[in-house]
Amino acid sequence: MRIISYNLRKHAASAELVGLETLYDTDVLCLQEADSELLPETVGSLRLADSTKANRLGLAIYYNENRFSAVSTTAFELKKSMHDRLFSPAHERLIATKLFDKVANREMLVASFHAAPLTALNSLRRHQITTAHAELHSLAEGIPTVMVGDFNYPIFQNNLRRRVQEMGYELSLSNARTYARYKIFRGHFDFVTSVNMGIDDVKTLPRGASDHRAILVTTTYLD
Repeated sequence: MRIISYNLRKHAASAELVGLETLYDTDVLCLQEADSELLPETVGSLRLADSTKANRLGLAIYYNENRFSAVSTTAFELKKSMHDRLFSPAHERLIATKLFDKVANREMLVASFHAAPLTALNSLRRHQITTAHAELHSLAEGIPTVMVGDFNYPIFQNNLRRRVQEMGYELSLSNARTYARYKIFRGHFDFVTSVNMGIDDVKTLPRGASDHRAILVTTTYLD
């Protein structure tokens, strides 16, 4: 299974989506900073499962309807940062879609996540990640789950990995940095967390119109 996660930088990179879907034979596409009002119903062979509605620049998930059936989609609010409260509230920072894989004859859960910006503390982002994993567990206990997105966590990642593993998840980074807009903030921002799902490879894709580079996640079921 091939999953792409991409922060569109206020929808600026939206024109690249069809090209990415075609070039990388994508099964699932997870977006952050997408303009919900401008999202098309389809991107190549992918269909929109749903997008967040409470904030204009939000999250979305597309899936290959030849392989999957969308069972349900749920959006979640997470603890707000001071930036959210003062400037542009992001009410929903997690969206999850339960899919039925018609090829493997089983269900799986995929989620798009966007953590609070760097103006917030790592402790807040850890709280958001922990809450996100708990919400996913409530939706799909025991089934393969993958959460991808912009974690905004460029330093102290070993500590984050330990915290994630304590919740039963694995943290995976791509082969090259995913953010390079400012020299001081260059690094890995876009991650993968997973449970009951093998992560075979995570590649950072070439840079486009966004300040983030998309990541391509190749996964397999563990059993």
